Amino acid sequence: MKRTVKRFVRRRIRPAARRTMKAAAKRFVPRRIRPAARRIYFVPTDTLDFLLGRRDALTPPKGRIFHNPNAFKRIGNEFFRYFVDLGDSKPHERVLEVGCGIGRMAVPLTGYLSGGEYEGFDVMPKAIEWCQENISSEYPKFRFQVADVYNKEYNLRGTYKASQYEFPYEDESFDFVILTSVFTHMLPEEVSNYLSEIERVMKPGGRTVITFFLLNQESLKLVGSGMSTIDFRYDFSVYRVKEKTRPKPLSPSRRTSSETSIRRKG
Repeated sequence: MKRTVKRFVRRRIRPAARRTMKAAAKRFVPRRIRPAARRIYFVPTDTLDFLLGRRDALTPPKGRIFHNPNAFKRIGNEFFRYFVDLGDSKPHERVLEVGCGIGRMAVPLTGYLSGGEYEGFDVMPKAIEWCQENISSEYPKFRFQVADVYNKEYNLRGTYKASQYEFPYEDESFDFVILTSVFTHMLPEEVSNYLSEIERVMKPGGRTVITFFLLNQESLKLVGSGMSTIDFRYDFSVYRVKEKTRPKPLSPSRRTSSETSIRRKG
């Protein structure tokens, strides 16, 4: 009986409590101070991990990780298999990651790109700083830089809009391009520009792996029934958003629209 109760608490009560706390934080904590609030919240855990040696050098403190801090390695390793099995990534190739964050995808590649190179950029200066100090210092062929793109949450000093930004790399300079959870935060004109830039910097025969939220019959049914994980209730024809007055943080596109955009870019 005790085991059953403990299992129920672990599988149902604790996850529900975490979701409730997360929802409350999103509602009441202003976006601009959430990174600082996250670091403060995880101070006890991060301090204990450091003292007990439970965190290796290529894993950021939980307070620095923006999404799923407890699954940093697991998610990175899962996507690494996608890059190899679906994207046909090779150890000797030059890889570009658009929206590299704090290195979740870069870390598993450090043990794979034996003869290749990696470049990553993101709008979050603090994340890039961590990657430079902890990844580039050990793996010089892994380079990170801040994208000069304005973002009212992460990069107020950015010069360009995402719809105008030119990737800071030469034409046809990468074999493989990665974007995970990037287009899910962008609007159509921004996605179109980034697809053009990917086409420009990718070598002939290059490949890319990109993640999307797709609006198809299944996802639309879940949204309509209120069972979707994210409530994309506001419809703008070819895409939807969850907040009408702030059309960015998460925007899925209709499958036909996404496929058409990619085909146009080759």
